[in-house]
Amino acid sequence: MVNTASIKRFRINILYLFMPVLLTSALDAQDYDISKSSAAAADTVQGKYFSKKLYATRLLPMYEKTKALLPSPIMDEKPGYIEMYWKAWELGFRNFQEPQQGSGFISQFIDAAFNQNIFLWDSCFMTMFCNMASPLVPGICTLDNFYAKQYPDGEICREINRTTGKNYEPWNNRKGSQLYSEWGYNEAGKVPIVYIGRNEPQSPPVLTLDALDHPLFAWAEMESFRVTGDTARLNLVYEPLARYYGALREYLRQGNGLYMTDWASMDNSPRNRFLKGGGCGVDISCEMVLFAEQIAKIARIIGKSGDAAKFEKDAKDLSATINHLMWDPERKFYYDLTVDGKRTKIKTVAAFWTLLAGVASKERAKALAAELENSTTFGRMHRVPTLAADEPGYDPKGGYWRGAVWAPTTFMVIRGLEKYGLRDLARKIAMENIDMMWRVFKETGTVWENYAPDSISPGIPARSDFVGWSGICPILCLLEYGIGLNPDAPKNELRWDIRAGKQIGCKRFRFNNHVVDLFASPAGVKNWNILIHSDSDFNLKAKAGGKEYPFAVKKGDNHFSIDR
Repeated sequence: MVNTASIKRFRINILYLFMPVLLTSALDAQDYDISKSSAAAADTVQGKYFSKKLYATRLLPMYEKTKALLPSPIMDEKPGYIEMYWKAWELGFRNFQEPQQGSGFISQFIDAAFNQNIFLWDSCFMTMFCNMASPLVPGICTLDNFYAKQYPDGEICREINRTTGKNYEPWNNRKGSQLYSEWGYNEAGKVPIVYIGRNEPQSPPVLTLDALDHPLFAWAEMESFRVTGDTARLNLVYEPLARYYGALREYLRQGNGLYMTDWASMDNSPRNRFLKGGGCGVDISCEMVLFAEQIAKIARIIGKSGDAAKFEKDAKDLSATINHLMWDPERKFYYDLTVDGKRTKIKTVAAFWTLLAGVASKERAKALAAELENSTTFGRMHRVPTLAADEPGYDPKGGYWRGAVWAPTTFMVIRGLEKYGLRDLARKIAMENIDMMWRVFKETGTVWENYAPDSISPGIPARSDFVGWSGICPILCLLEYGIGLNPDAPKNELRWDIRAGKQIGCKRFRFNNHVVDLFASPAGVKNWNILIHSDSDFNLKAKAGGKEYPFAVKKGDNHFSIDR
């Protein structure tokens, strides 16, 4: 067992080409009334943009009572995966919380399983596997508590005490300074941020740079929408998202149009020292493209096409800047920039955010995919390490963000590959990840915070019983890539990619307010019998042997055959 008390884990987790067109394009802060007076503002009411204000008391779900209602996967070829699936849910249920009196929280939530605080990017990823059990468990509503703590200028602290509802104290800009990093870049001490090629914001931020990272709310909301089809929620969260976007654009954008980060992106990564004082991260820059892309989709769904066009332009412009400044044509990889605009030489998993954000061209996406197959960099025994294996400081045992395999970044890579049509590689990595986790589970009986890239073992250091975001793989990836079920609630459609030699399926699969039992059994060498019981109608697209078969599922019992 790792003594995690001794871990210094901070996740309490140019060539600067000046591009003035980016600084005036699309969505400027004033487009969303971003306050020009932040820390000293007279208006300090938090959560003013989120209409939900009070917690409606209800019983927390208990695993023993809820298990019989949860999706129950069937995978006769891999019963061990099913055992790990249920263990992950059992651990996850231990971390469901309800708001404490006086905290100002307004919804039940799943906790990050790390310390006394809730974390923004942990929470976003945790909602994704909780979507599979919506509305039985607190999933996407976890994010309500962040929106309830949003400042008038749009800022949201990424780390908030779950008991008091107050920010983690070091992340408060206590003296009203211009932007700075409180904990720096793997070095002790406060580091001020230097803006190059643009003016400093008119008013200082409420929070430090440490608190403003991984803006994944909009992606998480759209992942939820894909499963639930809940348009009302998109209306509820739109203004908080738009104002948060505006605040990040105001404070984190460098003069070249890219975005800044510090240690908080990947705690102890060797990349961090190169970002010191205002360097730009490929991950945060791509996350802002993803943010713009996803909030544009939300805007179009809820009828705000004018806003959508602005966000879409932002995404296009920022993508062009990332490709111009961060892509190295010789090394065929995306790199961070130092504060003076030089590309760093550290290959990290951050580059793969260009896939999820749709930044990379098809040619560059192929180059990134090749790195995932390259055994000297990212194609290790357990993919995907957070640091390339040929980098100085790479730790084959994990070393936290110096090589360890983490659920959120691996899932990001998987989703990014899918975006470019590289579905076979995406599924291969997903299934390898499930298998590696299961092999460790078989020896230890639990799920871990991170995993070693070069052996079948937990990372060193890593926490056990970590669900937490590590639930993504044994729950969401098993259902979506193992069983093959991919819902599209807005279309009232379920895609089922059947890849098995024995019976496969799921009881009580939930999407778009449907509860469905699905069973597929081989009938001979190439054919399948499919039995479905549903409580309402939907469209099924079953895929077997590379060919897709459409079926109209009706309420009640349905029997289909795939004859190839």
